[in-house]
Amino acid sequence: MIIAIASGKGGTGKTTVAVSLAMAVETPVTYLDCDVEEPNGQIFIKPHLHKKEPVNILVPEVDKSLCNGCGECSKFCQFNAIISLGGTEAIVFADLCHSCGGCKIICPCNAIKETETEIGHVEIGKKDNIHFVHGKLDISKSMSPPVIRAVKSWIEKDRLTIIDCPPGTACPMVTAVSGADYTLLVTEPTPFGLNDLKIAVETLRLLNIPFGVVLNRFDAGDDRIIKYCGDENIKIIMKIPDKKRIAESYSRGESLLTSIPSVKKNLLDIITIAGKEIENFNQGKK
Repeated sequence: MIIAIASGKGGTGKTTVAVSLAMAVETPVTYLDCDVEEPNGQIFIKPHLHKKEPVNILVPEVDKSLCNGCGECSKFCQFNAIISLGGTEAIVFADLCHSCGGCKIICPCNAIKETETEIGHVEIGKKDNIHFVHGKLDISKSMSPPVIRAVKSWIEKDRLTIIDCPPGTACPMVTAVSGADYTLLVTEPTPFGLNDLKIAVETLRLLNIPFGVVLNRFDAGDDRIIKYCGDENIKIIMKIPDKKRIAESYSRGESLLTSIPSVKKNLLDIITIAGKEIENFNQGKK
């Protein structure tokens, strides 16, 4: 089972839930930190990292001696990663490139080749029963989905996998949740929390991925999230209280299991509930 932990906005407690769920499970589990622009699951799990692999993408390189400035590559590229103006040879903006290879194929002069560029790396480690993998996007690089896909290549089908997703609902989040069996949306009872939860819900419905909600700091706001979930027939799987000891524990790099040991049962129940929700969802598609 692959469970993605996502949120419509940052700061809702997504990583708190993800690492606590991984640490609550006593059988072998894979934890993938796909928040590659600011991964912090390592702070809480504290794995022994034993392997590091680079993440490379292919970007175009123009042979100026062959380029006639026809501009066909520029017309093709939807991301303006390669341009040719006024008959001049093509210029490449590597940071905008999505590595589709189209410019190379469409070039009538065979003036474009692809070269590998490193944009980040993946680190692999272990802590007790947790197989830990996280990705790190290099500073100044903007294309995080290839690094996320590199992290997800470590998914093992025969064990529970927990994906700690990037916040928001843009391409990085979509890349992270794609292929998940179930997604937990972590939110908080605030106006921003509700607004971004709605966007995340719309995204997952478009992706056709079953999901439920974890309501963090449920007693620190109002009932707007509960009302919305009721109206939309969305299951609130878990509620986490707003307790000072949770914040203190988090600041020391400790999980929910340290501040509230009894929460382990609630976390394990998530896996059971997710399994039933996945089964119901699949039956509904038949």
